[in-house]
Amino acid sequence: MKQFFKFMFASMLGTFITIMLASVISMVIFFGMLGSLIDAASEGSSKKVAKIKDNSVLHVKLNNPIKDRASDNPFESFDFGSMQSNQSLGLNKILKVLENAKTDDKIEGIYLDLSVIPSGMATLEEIRAALLDFKKSGKWIISYSEVYTQSAYYIASVSDKVYLNPAGIVEHRGLSAELMFYKNAFEKMDVEMQVIRHGKFKSAVEPYMLEKMSDANREQYQLILNTAWGSITKDVAKSRGITVKKLNELADGMVIQDAKLAKKHGLVDDIYFKDELLAELRTKLNIDEDEDINTVSLSKYAKTHKPSKKVKSKNEIAVIYANGSIVSGKSKDGTMGSETISKAIRTARLDDDVKAIILRVNSPGGSALASDIMWREMVLAKEAKPVVVSMGNVAASGGYYIACAADKILADEKTITGSIGVFGVVPNAKGLMNNKLGITFDRVKTNKHADLMSVFKPLTAQERDIIQIGVEKIYDDFITKVADGRGMTKAAVDSIGQGRVWMAKDALKIGLVDEIGGLEKAIETAKELAELDTYKISNYPKRTDPFEAFMEEFTANMKAKVLTEVLGSEQKYYQKLKSVTQQSGVMMQMPFEIEMH
Repeated sequence: MKQFFKFMFASMLGTFITIMLASVISMVIFFGMLGSLIDAASEGSSKKVAKIKDNSVLHVKLNNPIKDRASDNPFESFDFGSMQSNQSLGLNKILKVLENAKTDDKIEGIYLDLSVIPSGMATLEEIRAALLDFKKSGKWIISYSEVYTQSAYYIASVSDKVYLNPAGIVEHRGLSAELMFYKNAFEKMDVEMQVIRHGKFKSAVEPYMLEKMSDANREQYQLILNTAWGSITKDVAKSRGITVKKLNELADGMVIQDAKLAKKHGLVDDIYFKDELLAELRTKLNIDEDEDINTVSLSKYAKTHKPSKKVKSKNEIAVIYANGSIVSGKSKDGTMGSETISKAIRTARLDDDVKAIILRVNSPGGSALASDIMWREMVLAKEAKPVVVSMGNVAASGGYYIACAADKILADEKTITGSIGVFGVVPNAKGLMNNKLGITFDRVKTNKHADLMSVFKPLTAQERDIIQIGVEKIYDDFITKVADGRGMTKAAVDSIGQGRVWMAKDALKIGLVDEIGGLEKAIETAKELAELDTYKISNYPKRTDPFEAFMEEFTANMKAKVLTEVLGSEQKYYQKLKSVTQQSGVMMQMPFEIEMH
């Protein structure tokens, strides 16, 4: 028996040592790779890491979400489960790639390989505009897909030739919006959402109060969808030589049911199998049928070093990326932190080399207090140097609050903006705790309203009045700042405020926006205001330490992976409910999001 235990423990010890050695070796290899990646990230992109062959085709796929700003962090979007990178380019780098390809003699044309493009309408508009600019070089664009979603077709319609697989389809049905309402769910939980708001259109609170859209909310939704669809069909009609009227008839009748009908009605030029597409590309490149096609992806092309005349200039234009819901503190997990953005604006303002500032806003709003902190920095920056706002997919509510102080505001036609309104929500979970869980509360206090924000009791009429007064004061402050920034009267701002959301095309008419244009036009505007002949672009906020970024990305990646595995495509509803539970204080937030599919 003694020998048995002796050999058993010896075997266990050997196994343990083997496992430990394997773990140590794995960790050494892992951190070696980690160190190499961090070194690469720290060195930046000054080295040439890819070479492009002559007679090449730029292969454009846009199947990953497109952020405004590209990241140099090698761990961003890294899947630690499969140990593969899912990193995609940001809008800023995509636009730069297309600009470079336009004048690159090695790039003969573009092959658009599109299906689903999970990005906002304004982002699509900017990419489409860049492709149209590319065509001015005389180079060609060809697109091919098995399924063109509406977002993909909007981009593909700029092509010289649009091809579709014989078994494929072009989705063409118009835009719709579907809202989720929580009122009955909260009632079932015995939770009362106590809402205080200013603005009949401030419908961010309607899901707590109603079972369907109010008439005012339905009105603004309809206008936004009509404006967006009108802009899309106008662009497609111009590129494809089809009238807007016919495009609407095709959508209303759901006419496009297969590839042959798509060709018959002019949405595509021809029906090709993939081998026929490749033959077409070889013909364009004037190469033999057995020769390889030199294709280069967006990400690979972005890594090629292309000298720029602007880089030698000491003058800088600071582009500050302000993305996500507005919160106090530092930016993280896709939020816009007041501390992070305020510091970025302040740093650019105090830097003598920075001659102009562009705030790129892509936010539905959020905390009123955090918005005001960033607004103050915008005012100080405007006193020191020209400040331009470039609006992305959405710059509404708190997002508009921080933008209104700028010298100029530019937005894409399909940018969603406005939502000048304020609301507060105080949950009352007394029924849930008392009736559902059997938990009761008792309290002592020194003063009458010491427990004002308790979520385990209903607000009294006096307490509701107190909060309403606060909301009204913040709304008055909001419209005052917009009036001062935009050169309007408070009454005029109030008449287009009340929480109403506008597409930029309509916002231009009522004075909330100065010009229609994307980030590149905003840069040109900043250059003109600062009277610069030469300049270089500096991006803010400055990137975090690579190792710190790795740890943050690792944590976020694991959370996202679990959510995706459990909830799949329904995780967006979980995220929406999560944002509801995290709201605190008085809010300036847009009531909805619009995605184009």
